[in-house]
Amino acid sequence: MAEYVYNTLIHIEDFLPHRSPMLMVDSILDISENHVVCSFVVQSDNIFLEDGYFQEVGLMENMAQTCSSIVGQRFYSADYDPASDKRIIGFISGVKNMTILKLPVVGQRILTESTLTSKFDGDDYSICTMVVKAKQDQELLSTAEINLYLKKQ
Repeated sequence: MAEYVYNTLIHIEDFLPHRSPMLMVDSILDISENHVVCSFVVQSDNIFLEDGYFQEVGLMENMAQTCSSIVGQRFYSADYDPASDKRIIGFISGVKNMTILKLPVVGQRILTESTLTSKFDGDDYSICTMVVKAKQDQELLSTAEINLYLKKQ
C-alpha cells in the first residue's frame, strides 16, 4: 500500500450506514469506482477486543465495511445530507479464502485495501465481489474475498 496523508481524509459516515459501536473504519484515505483504502485505529473501548487484541470478527467487520464503501458511494450523491437518514443496508453474502495471520492490538492503525472484482447493479441494490487485505504498517494481517449485497432503504 502507498503512504497516505492522514489529515486529508474522506469521512466514512458519508459512505456507510454504520455508527458507533459497530463502525470499524475511521476514514477513507483513497476511493475510486473500483478501489478503496481505509484507516482504523483500534481503541481500548472497542466491542471486539479480548485481552487487548482486536478479534477476528472485528477484523472481518473492518474488511467488510471497507469493501462496502466502494459500492455504498453509488447510493450517496454529492449533496447527500446525513440528517435525511436515507441510507443503505448491507449484508455479507459470502466470504471465501479468509486468512488471518495476526491480530492487531489496542492503539494500532489498520490500513485496509479493497478492489472490486465484479458487480451487478439493480435500481436500488448492488451485488458485488471484492478482494480485500488488511495491514498494520507493512505487515499483512488478513486477506479475503467478500461478497456483499447492498440495498437502498
